[in-house]
Amino acid sequence: MTCREGLMSPQTETKASVGFKAGVKEYKLTYYTPEYETKDTDILAAFRVTPQPGVPPEEAGAAVAAESSTGTWTTVWTDGLTSLDRYKGRCYHIEPVPGEETQFIAYVAYPLDLFEEGSVTNMFT
Repeated sequence: MTCREGLMSPQTETKASVGFKAGVKEYKLTYYTPEYETKDTDILAAFRVTPQPGVPPEEAGAAVAAESSTGTWTTVWTDGLTSLDRYKGRCYHIEPVPGEETQFIAYVAYPLDLFEEGSVTNMFT
């Protein structure tokens, strides 16, 4: 049965060929900041990433920074409750892994304010 036969309304039909992604936003627009200069108070980390085919390394690095700090794959109502610039992780540099065409090192800076004082668990997650 097709949408037109009443199984689904036309408003809820997914059109994969159109490339519609409801509520999905690119991480690199917010979390990839190559101009960022690290601060003495930042916690710095390096992640080895292997982007999915068709995903630029900047997007993969930004996704790591986002999902390990303040990001989510969709817009949520709580986005306006905290200062994103104060708490977000920033992917500030990406370089290829020598000898590995599809792998990269993504360097991420986290603001110290993102972590709860005295919580070692926050440092390991």
